[in-house]
Amino acid sequence: MPSLLVVIFLVEVVVHVINLVGATVLNDLIWTAINYLPVPTAKAAAEQRKTQAEYLKVRRELNATSSQDEFAKWAKIRRQHDKLLDKLENQKKGLEASRAGFDKYLSAVRFLVTRAPQYALPFWYAKEPMLWLPHGWFPYYAEWIISFPRGPMGSVSIASWQLACTTVIVLVSDMLRGVFQLLVSSRTAAPPTKTKETPVKAPGEKADQATATATGSEKETKKKA
Repeated sequence: MPSLLVVIFLVEVVVHVINLVGATVLNDLIWTAINYLPVPTAKAAAEQRKTQAEYLKVRRELNATSSQDEFAKWAKIRRQHDKLLDKLENQKKGLEASRAGFDKYLSAVRFLVTRAPQYALPFWYAKEPMLWLPHGWFPYYAEWIISFPRGPMGSVSIASWQLACTTVIVLVSDMLRGVFQLLVSSRTAAPPTKTKETPVKAPGEKADQATATATGSEKETKKKA
């Protein structure tokens, strides 16, 4: 039998993952995965996916056809578009009842796996010590708080352990999410463009260049004369 410490930690991890991803998103993912298996709704779901792919193809073709320049072709595609749309709506209505029952079943399973242990375990094992604190390391009021509500004095109660697990999981999750966002932003950031620097001439160099230019022009004038 796994340790109660590990069970509490795993329950809190599962609860945090569900809250992070979202129950609706998880239901959609599981529903899609289930319909690839040999279940009663698999055939209807496959037909719906096929109809949806055909509908999107016809819709793109309809948007690419001008109703003024190619009216006959546009009208034909429009009729096909409306027919596929009606078929897709009917298929969705046929699966809605099965999907509603599936969502209720998943909600019940999720409650039994997460919320029920979250409340039942602390109530059932309220007097069980999770860990024992070193004797004399903490003052009396600290030991009383850590053993709250009904744990033995000098021990870590299941409620305190549950709170500690939740805090650590949230901190680690936020840290990993921050590191991931930092890596993504560093990869997507554009590299700085290098600007070509023009050398700045000293005042003495400018004067010498002007003198040389003037001397050259005087020599050309004398030659012409």
